[in-house]
This record gives sequence, structure tokens and C-alpha cells, in this order.
Amino acid sequence: MKNIIFVLLFVVLTSGSCENEHEVTRSFCYWKTDLRFEKEDDSLIKDLNVKHLYVRFFDVDWNPYAKEPLPVATIHDISLNESNPEITPSIFITNEVVLKANTKQLDSLATRIAQRIQVIGTKMNEVKADKIANEIVYPKDYYKNENFKRLNYDSIKSIELAKLKVNFKEILIDCDWTEKSKKNYFYLLEQMKQEFPTIQVSATIRLWQYKYAEKAGTPPVDKGLLMCYNLSKPDDLKTKNSIATSEDLAQYITHDKYKLKLDIALPLYSWAVVFRGNKFRGILSDYDQLRNDSIKLKKTSDTKYVLQDDILVGQTYLRNGDEIRIEKISEEELKIMISIVKSKIKIDNQTKVTFFSFDKKYINDYGTQNISNYYESF
Repeated sequence: MKNIIFVLLFVVLTSGSCENEHEVTRSFCYWKTDLRFEKEDDSLIKDLNVKHLYVRFFDVDWNPYAKEPLPVATIHDISLNESNPEITPSIFITNEVVLKANTKQLDSLATRIAQRIQVIGTKMNEVKADKIANEIVYPKDYYKNENFKRLNYDSIKSIELAKLKVNFKEILIDCDWTEKSKKNYFYLLEQMKQEFPTIQVSATIRLWQYKYAEKAGTPPVDKGLLMCYNLSKPDDLKTKNSIATSEDLAQYITHDKYKLKLDIALPLYSWAVVFRGNKFRGILSDYDQLRNDSIKLKKTSDTKYVLQDDILVGQTYLRNGDEIRIEKISEEELKIMISIVKSKIKIDNQTKVTFFSFDKKYINDYGTQNISNYYESF
């Protein structure tokens, strides 16, 4: 009850001012296994005036057979088309890696991470050079020109590729470290800074790591990205919304003493959590087909439903009687969450505000105007 009163009181105190104090950098997290931007993606980037993307380049997991950390799930099939936001390579590292790896393995891992980022960056440049070469070799309406002489494509591409450098301004390392793993993890981050002496190295900060900074430690990086979502476990039947609630957020953002400059990450996604016989059965990210079936889905509360028949959703088979909890952050909740963040975190013109994640489904669901308003509210 105290938390509810706090949130409501805060909204009342902050709702009277609508003046924008800062113009933050508009950002999104792009968390897929390829980087393909179609025309609609480009349009959304332009409509939202997005200037930055955190792009998941690859993950690092512990290989139990080789007994060493290995990069996995590397991004592929890169195509950016017309939009040209600044890209920050993002690497997710499991906590198991930093728990089990020794110093020698962490030294090697830092080098391999740097090398793989360079390889992906070079591939991205090849895509850019390919596009430029095509535009030069095959200019618009070239076929209408009787005297047109086609240039050598390979030569043009080589010339353009030589002009491009792998020159990222920032590298983001994402790891939910613990008290037991922080020593190894912080050591790895120090090695990463040596691999990238001229580039800003940043790290994700979970909310528990922010609130209990003395216990969790502060990572030795240039900047942090505060992850304001995934506040509770989805496998608990009693959970209201495992993505985030303003009440939960208010319990974590309780001070303004964090030692790192922070960028902000907020949720802009939804999913359906499935239970069978009160036991967690999984999460559905694409649940529109299910939600729109009013015959087979009986609503029992604002967010909970019960299936009235067996149904196949994508590759997932659901059964009659399964309980479905649909989790999404409402527009009003997002506004309150932003107010809570602003109450403790210093926001300025260098702050990146990023939404997870860049997906046409989620963006269209919330609406570009609403999302623009969220950015402007900072």
C-alpha cells in the first residue's frame, strides 16, 4: 500500500510540468540473429527520429565439453537499407562464463570478443560498400542512356570499402553478474577496456545491482545502461507482470548515488505466459492469433484468460484449461515509470533512452506518436 501511495503521489507532483528539459538520444535495442531492415523498418526509424541502436552481435556461453567460454549465435545477414543510426555492438555473456572461467581464459575471451566485433564490423562495411558500388555502377535510369558505359563493380567496391573503417564509438557488455562472479566479470571488463583503448566500454546494470551497489559492486566501465524491466520471474502464477510495474520499479530506484553515468532502457514489448495446472509451461511472444480468438479464450480478469479448447499457436500446442497471463506495460504505467526514473537518475543531452526492443509488432502496437512522447517526456 505504501508503494502505491508513493507512485500516485509522485505522479501528482510531477504531472504539472510538461516542459522538456533535455533532448535525449533516441535509441532502441535490436536483439535478433540478423540485421535486416526493410522499407517499413526504415520508415519507423525515420518517423521516431531514432539516432542509435544497441545491436546484439553475439552471445558468449560456457561450453561444458571444451570447458571454456565460446561465442555463439553470431548475428548474420546484415542489411541496413536507407536508415543509418549509430550502432553500438552489444555482447551478452552468461553469468556461468564469468563464474567458471579462469584468468587466462578471460584474457583470451576479451581478445576473441574484440576480434569478432571487428569481423562483424568489416562485414557491415562490405554491405555498405556493396550498396555504394551498385549506385555508382548502376545509376538511376542508366538503361535509358544509349552511351552508358558500365564501370567495373569489383574495382568500385574495393575503392569504397577502403574508405570505410570499423569505428564504433561504444561497446556494450551485457551480463547479470552476481556477488560470486563480480571479481571475474570486472576483470574481464578491464581486459575489454585494454582491447578498446579509444572506445567507450559500457555495461548493463540490472535494477538489483543499482539498488544494492555496495553489495554488487560498480563495474569498471565508462558508462552503464540501467535495465528497467524483467523485475520478477514469469514462472510465478501470482506475478502481476514480470516485465515491469511502476510499483516494483519504485522499490529499486531508491537513491541517486550510483557512481556511473547511466543511460536508460525501458520495456516496449509484450508476451503471453502459459500455465497448466498452476505450473509454468512457457512464454509466447507471438500471441495475436490467440488473443483475438474470443471463442476459445475466456477472459477471467484484466490480464488473465483460460483456454476453452485445444489450440496450436505457432509451434506450441496449448490445451483446454490452460491459463494465459498476457503481460504488457500500459501507456500510463510507462509514463509513471519514466517519472520514477527521472526522480533519481540524472538525465541530460548525452543520455541515451532506449526501448527494448525494435520490432514492427511492438512499435505499431504502442504507436509511433506515443513512443515519441515517451522520448520527449525525458
